[in-house]
Amino acid sequence: MKAMIRRSGVGLSIYMSKKDVEEPVVAVENEDLWGGFILVRNGWLLGLPDLPQGTRLPITVEAMKQPDQD
Repeated sequence: MKAMIRRSGVGLSIYMSKKDVEEPVVAVENEDLWGGFILVRNGWLLGLPDLPQGTRLPITVEAMKQPDQD
């Protein structure tokens, strides 16, 4: 799904227009953000594309929602 990632006053947030949802990012797998997973406050685990470390925000990317793990 298309997602816009931006910096807010308290950290990163992500907006998914298809779901009309904006949530803060609570955890990141990689320090440089790209090519790993992020955990969103609503519990979604999203995979991000592998982009160069200096990529500027805000940016719209194709994020892949991971299936629920039980």
